[in-house]
Amino acid sequence: QVQLVESGGGLVQAGGSLRLSCAASGRSFSRSVAAWFRQFPGKEREFVAAGSWTGDNTEYADSVKGRFTISRDSAKNTVYLQMNSLKPEDTAVYYCAADPGGWGVKMYTYWGQGTQVTVSS
Repeated sequence: QVQLVESGGGLVQAGGSLRLSCAASGRSFSRSVAAWFRQFPGKEREFVAAGSWTGDNTEYADSVKGRFTISRDSAKNTVYLQMNSLKPEDTAVYYCAADPGGWGVKMYTYWGQGTQVTVSS
């Protein structure tokens, strides 16, 4: 069992930066694929970024490439999403997800509760 707790959301002006954190508990997290998703009001959750447990593989949605970076600190069992050059259209609830499956997994087993990110224009 893996439990995920996100933090770091908040209000920021356009062009600013935020770093989201996802603290994980559970033995299997260290070898899990970790990802970030976001959900806009009235829309389905969408993929933002994913990273393998080795750190060798990362994947990003086209809308965030070059602006967002996913990373993890295995010693702290924490995954981060560094978000730079934020735009008002990045405003959403951001969720951390993890799955013990291999790289390329599409369905994630474990989810955090979400953290709100609001970007003002």
